[in-house]
Amino acid sequence: MNAQQIQKDAEDRMEKAFDVFKNDLKSARTGRASPQMLDALRVDNYGTMSPIRDMASVTCPDASSIVIKPYTADSLKEIEKAIRASDLGLAPNNDGKVIRLSIPAMSGDQRKKIVAQVKKSAEAAKVSCRNIRRDGNKHYEDAEKAKTMTEDDRDKGKIKMQDLLKTYENKIDGLANSKEKEVMEQ
Repeated sequence: MNAQQIQKDAEDRMEKAFDVFKNDLKSARTGRASPQMLDALRVDNYGTMSPIRDMASVTCPDASSIVIKPYTADSLKEIEKAIRASDLGLAPNNDGKVIRLSIPAMSGDQRKKIVAQVKKSAEAAKVSCRNIRRDGNKHYEDAEKAKTMTEDDRDKGKIKMQDLLKTYENKIDGLANSKEKEVMEQ
């Protein structure tokens, strides 16, 4: 691999790690209703575990409720069962056509737990990016040993790799900080 390929590979992998972190944050509770809260939930759909979005439309008419309208009436009970079995702590209200979820206000302790989860998830994403940097630096070392790259090019590549890591760590920190602020607002 040449220097450009190594850098491109590392950047692509760091972007994927950042995307995984972004998706983790979407499902975190913030005190206001969001359809993404249900993204991780899987429902038994004729023997196949499917996301709720594949079986129903999920909307938020206001900041404290979610309405789930199944595409087929027979999936209503399965969706309700999946919500009750989940760790979301929400009580579904089934009126025969739609399921309504009331999102209760979060206590200070709940908010602190969610902020701790956000920080843990952010640190995991940063560790993933650091591992990618380590792999990239190893590629530079291997290329230099194989005489396909000079020592100067290897050193420049390692500096670029460190800059790339800093960029992604800053993106992760920025997203984590904005999510923490969102969670802590009352």
